[in-house]
Amino acid sequence: MRLGAAALVLAGALPATLTAAVGASRPKLPAADCQPFTSTPCLLPFPDNLFTRPDRSTPTGLRVHLPANAMPVNTNGQRIGVGQYDRNDGFSPGSAIIVHVPGLDNAQAFARTGAVGLLNMKQAFAKGQPIVVIDEATGRRQLIYSELDANAPTPQDTNLMILPGKELAEGHTYVVALRHLRDDRGRLLAGPAWFQKLRDGLPLPASERAQRARYDRIFVALKRAGIKRADLYEAWNFTVASEKSLTSRLLSIRNDGFAQLGDHNLGDGVVQGNAPAYTITSTTALSSQLRAVQGTFQVPCYLIRCGSTATTAFHYSSGNPDAVPTQIPGNVAAAAFECIVPSSASPSHPARISIYGHGLFEDHTLVTAEYLQPLATTYNMIFCGTDWWGLAGADEPFDAGVVANLDLFPIVVDRLQQGVLNTLYLGRLMRNPEGLASNSAFESAGRPVIDTSRLYYYGNSQGGIAGGMATAVAPDWSRAVLGVTGIDFGNLLVQRSTDFASLKAILEKSYPDQSLYPVILDVVQQLWDRGDPDGYAPQMTSHPLPDTPSHTVLMQIAYGDFQVSMYAAAAEARTIGASAHQPALDSVRTRDRNLFYGLPAIGSYPFGGSAIEIWDSGSARVQPPPVGNVPPTAGSHNADTHYDPRYTPAAQSQISDFLAPAGAVVDVCGGKPCHSVAAPPSP
Repeated sequence: MRLGAAALVLAGALPATLTAAVGASRPKLPAADCQPFTSTPCLLPFPDNLFTRPDRSTPTGLRVHLPANAMPVNTNGQRIGVGQYDRNDGFSPGSAIIVHVPGLDNAQAFARTGAVGLLNMKQAFAKGQPIVVIDEATGRRQLIYSELDANAPTPQDTNLMILPGKELAEGHTYVVALRHLRDDRGRLLAGPAWFQKLRDGLPLPASERAQRARYDRIFVALKRAGIKRADLYEAWNFTVASEKSLTSRLLSIRNDGFAQLGDHNLGDGVVQGNAPAYTITSTTALSSQLRAVQGTFQVPCYLIRCGSTATTAFHYSSGNPDAVPTQIPGNVAAAAFECIVPSSASPSHPARISIYGHGLFEDHTLVTAEYLQPLATTYNMIFCGTDWWGLAGADEPFDAGVVANLDLFPIVVDRLQQGVLNTLYLGRLMRNPEGLASNSAFESAGRPVIDTSRLYYYGNSQGGIAGGMATAVAPDWSRAVLGVTGIDFGNLLVQRSTDFASLKAILEKSYPDQSLYPVILDVVQQLWDRGDPDGYAPQMTSHPLPDTPSHTVLMQIAYGDFQVSMYAAAAEARTIGASAHQPALDSVRTRDRNLFYGLPAIGSYPFGGSAIEIWDSGSARVQPPPVGNVPPTAGSHNADTHYDPRYTPAAQSQISDFLAPAGAVVDVCGGKPCHSVAAPPSP
């Protein structure tokens, strides 16, 4: 999962191309100091139901209505448009709740306040916790943690960020309450003037009067939760988008695409209708034990233009905000695929079949990677892969340009959803007996060497991340291994990953107000949910989406991963209802002893449910990762562990045991914490 040359080239070229725009049009710094109910357009706090309007046609009764004039502007004067964002009926379930609190803008003030942090999430439920998020309807507190933006250069640029330890529930409204906040000397901070008027029942300016009824409900909910109105520094509420708002586009193109094959019931797990049309283009011997088969297959395409390098968004036949994508007649994509076939596969000993999902800005050819070959040959498995459109290698030049002009971001999100449909179609091509199994490249003596009774999924990095989204909507596989995976790109992954350093350089040149970076990422996540497991995780396993079978998931993650944060993986595990292998970490990892807080421990093996397991490469090789929203730094005793689990024979054995007809999670670590192949031998 590495960023390639295209982004580096663009990052280097940007100063020359943007110099003319920098100067008079540069925004006043910092925008984090903005306040609502003033003449200055403001996006903070975010998210906030202040940025919605009533709409009885939606499941939440709301429609997002972002302040267009407050949306970030790049140095070329291009403002992020609100059109696609305002289709939503609420905000992201993984939103980072962002607010600027003057005085609570440095480490000393944060410590004095006693705010719940990443390493002690249990404190979210402490009686006197100063930062709380509660369900407005039930009064229940939510599992959250807070941090200050670690990338901000000055206190004036520094925002407070409140993040969910588990995704917030779709369609629910939450109240954010801040109380007893202190500065670096321990002095109580007075709330902002606009809030004091609401809190204390004072006369309101005309711009604020419409909020009185809304805040009456907020204060009632807080009182029921035992939070005194007089103690509040600030409070507001926001509503999470509904399941329909988050998933309807992908489900629509999936259902229509499979209906074109003749399968109208995707929830029963039964293959019906035709296999996708395909062509085998070549077969290559990789070794005496393994060969590769390349080809293309056809997929209905719902983008305006299709192809691995196309740069258009979904086609819509209606301007209705709840419209779903439609296929332009005859619009079909030819997606590339590659498979590896072990020589052990035979008609009498057919191979299990699995999709393999590649990493960030890579492509389907990664199915031949050296770590995957022994898994195929040792365990008699056939793996096939296609490109994750939107974040595949061919997308990298365009995506780098998107960072310079985030108004183009909806195109990336739509391509990600089309990429999932491509993957599902490849799965149907593998599983339908009339598909690959009927081709001579997958036969011996005229008989298939493929076991089409079941299909599985395995992916790493981007393949683990996007694989979670694909699994949530997959009709043809029920078991998936998600390697070095996580959730919530905008708020939990991007800033904590070394992969995005070059893109950050582009962002800094294009959007120079650094106080807005957490807000920008949180805003784009409102769309990214459509192409991120963040929008699908609650339905990934035992609470499936409509017309979709349930799934069982094994997450294999790496301690100290430089590229996909282990904290993002823990949030995903809590959301999908996974159980954790315990003991998870050696005693030397005391700082992260609560990594899997809130997850039940696996009681006995073999375990039939969804699970998460962390692989450690040893304290001499990798150090604890940063707690804040910054990536790890390489050093003599701090190496990236991102690739270690997939190369570990014990982890590969566990994958084989899990991706099987009677599959289960097997303890391959002997009741102890799991150590990767890269870990130094125990003394």
